[in-house]
Amino acid sequence: MATTIITPEDLEQFKWDLLDDIKKLLDKKQDKPLPPKEEKKWIKSHQVQRLLGISPGTLQNLRINGTIPYSKMGGVLFYNKQDIEKILEHNMRNRDQSTLIQQS
Repeated sequence: MATTIITPEDLEQFKWDLLDDIKKLLDKKQDKPLPPKEEKKWIKSHQVQRLLGISPGTLQNLRINGTIPYSKMGGVLFYNKQDIEKILEHNMRNRDQSTLIQQS
């Protein structure tokens, strides 16, 4: 059985060859355009809370009184992001004043 001895120089050369291969792969990957990031249609409770800046209890109250529609699957609540945005638009206050401020 033949024995091969690996020297520190062999390891150094292997390292540089490996780094060159990695650079080539990264260059190929950068040439390809990234696919557009798809925005989620359905978001979970913690995302709605973060979006609106509300507590879990407030979100629960909004569900109970019918302000925010939701869907439940396997114990997880999902909200349509467009519904949330429509509710925010519908409940906007002082719209005329904000328009005047932006114009001046």
